[in-house]
Amino acid sequence: MSTRKTTLFYAVLLAIASVAIGMVLASRLDLSPTSSAQPLTAAPPANSAPITGSIDATTFRTIAREVSPAVVNIRTESTPRTEELTDFFGDDFLRRFLPEGQQPGQGNRQRRSRPQPQSQGAGTGFIIDAAEGLILTNNHVVENANKIHVAFFGDDADVEFEAKIVGRDPLTDSALIQLLKKPTAALHQVKFGDSDQMQPGDFVVAIGNPFNMNHTVTVGVVSALGRPFQVAPQRSVNMLQTDAAINPGNSGGPLLNVRGEVIGINTAILSDRAQASNMGIGFAVPINLVRELVPQLRTGKVTRGMIGVEIAPIEAQGFEDLGLTNRQGALVRTVRPGGPAGKAGLKPLDVIVEFNGKAVKNRDQLVDMVTRTRPGTTVPLRVVRDGKNTSLSVTIGELDLEAEAGSNEEESTVEESAGFGIGLEDITPDIARRLELPRSTGGAIVTEVDPGSAAAEGGLRRFDVITQINGQPVTSAADASKKLQAIASGRLARLLVLRGGQELGLAIRKD
Repeated sequence: MSTRKTTLFYAVLLAIASVAIGMVLASRLDLSPTSSAQPLTAAPPANSAPITGSIDATTFRTIAREVSPAVVNIRTESTPRTEELTDFFGDDFLRRFLPEGQQPGQGNRQRRSRPQPQSQGAGTGFIIDAAEGLILTNNHVVENANKIHVAFFGDDADVEFEAKIVGRDPLTDSALIQLLKKPTAALHQVKFGDSDQMQPGDFVVAIGNPFNMNHTVTVGVVSALGRPFQVAPQRSVNMLQTDAAINPGNSGGPLLNVRGEVIGINTAILSDRAQASNMGIGFAVPINLVRELVPQLRTGKVTRGMIGVEIAPIEAQGFEDLGLTNRQGALVRTVRPGGPAGKAGLKPLDVIVEFNGKAVKNRDQLVDMVTRTRPGTTVPLRVVRDGKNTSLSVTIGELDLEAEAGSNEEESTVEESAGFGIGLEDITPDIARRLELPRSTGGAIVTEVDPGSAAAEGGLRRFDVITQINGQPVTSAADASKKLQAIASGRLARLLVLRGGQELGLAIRKD
């Protein structure tokens, strides 16, 4: 028995020693995995050191040589669709990056026979984790793909590797895909820079697959910062604008600083209907917005916070009528019944001036702070209500983009009139029945909104029911007209209205 114990002891000791010796040899021979082999459980590191030094004849040549191997061409296949391919940002002048020869609005004809896969898109991506085979690209490049094919720098055009979607985020138009099988040669991966460092005039480099011209390198400058583009109802992304040549096929490729670090994902171009090509105006999603989402993309789901309100910016004139001493904060227009804000006691016409201890400068900043907060977190709010400071606590809910888009399907365009530019009538029993208003509803119904008026610009619509003006209840059309006439030109009218059974707060400046 003792002999068996002794043998077992030496066997275990020998195994431990072998592992230790192996680890030493591996470290001496540099055979141990590098940091890039670690799973992306945290955002990839970024270089935030100041960009200094001069540009010389080899700067861009070096960037092209070192980064091109980490940039990939992406070709997608999907079954034919009957719906049209629309512009990415919903503007006639903004083109999504489409395959060569394909124009927006050209639908694909449905065949009566079994649909066959066909190429629907071409774009670019870049490797962010060589060990895992992870590639960042645009969501719109891969969102409808049945198959994704990836080609590498230096390979023949027919050498491709299949990839799968790991996670997508429509709000930043980003997607993470992963190679199903990696090439035998070692992969290269990009380094991340700090997009917050970029300023107009800074040199940038774009590498991509324009018009299937693989690994094309273009150079330009940052033209502007914070260009807002709507990506969903009530939601937009502040883009980097660049004059580095970006064309169809560049979508999803990297925008690089002079150190060869990624500071943006090329996403859209400005063009006319005649030609979908470069006009010196391109847009890239700042990489800081996407980099922090990588751990969530890796899990397959991006979770964002929401509080269930529709908010508006503070007007440059008349903010004093909201009880503010300066033009800061975000005006609450609607509060979703039963939502986090509603449960917290937030009301239409409240002005949110502080979120989780931080001052709210404007509407966009508040949206950014809310969406970045983890659902389930309880945060303090400070609001200005009727000129007085009020403290509330709200528990952040989880953003559901599909549900939010469904609630915003109603046409949002309105028209204007003279003065405040509205026509008012009393609420008759017939009107109350047609609009399904509660029997106790008092106020005045808006029968007309003149185009170009302050009321139209402020969001007032036909068939809105005005129930309060500047905190005072409205009893009739004549009462509403009297209260509106009493407001001086250039001052704000704080209106509480009923629309579709929901209370809505509007702040309209009188012409």
